Formats: sequence, structure tokens, C-alpha cells
Amino acid sequence: MRDLKSPALIYLKGWLFLLILIVSATLLFLQSISWSTVFLILLIIWSSARFYYFMFYVIENYVDSDYKFDGIISFLKY
Repeated sequence: MRDLKSPALIYLKGWLFLLILIVSATLLFLQSISWSTVFLILLIIWSSARFYYFMFYVIENYVDSDYKFDGIISFLKY
């Protein structure tokens, strides 16, 4: 599989991820309408973003600058 090089396709991919996030969170909220559900959805979004930042930025820039991760599986093997 080739690397994605087109800036337009990269932006499209990012927007599609955001669309998946919004639709999934909305459907989950509608399935169980409560403020605790909204709070838990926001915690999931925030913590997953922070964990992603930790895996691919903090480790490479502050812990082990020689190791370059190429995905979540690579991080888990590390």
C-alpha cells in the first residue's frame, strides 16, 4: 500500500474521521440520553486524543528519540 501524499485526500481523511466521531457520539447519546452519557463521551474523546499524543509525540520527543513509531501496533510492541 502506498503512502497518502495528496493534501486534499489527507484533509478529506481527517474530516471523515471527525464525521465518524460526531455520528457515533450522537447515536450513543440518543440511545441513552443523559448528562452522564455526554460526560463519558467527552472523556473518551479527550483521553483517546491525549493517549494518541502520548504515543506518537511524547515518547518520540522526550523518552526515546531514536525510536520511530509507525502505528499503534508498533507502539504496543515497544
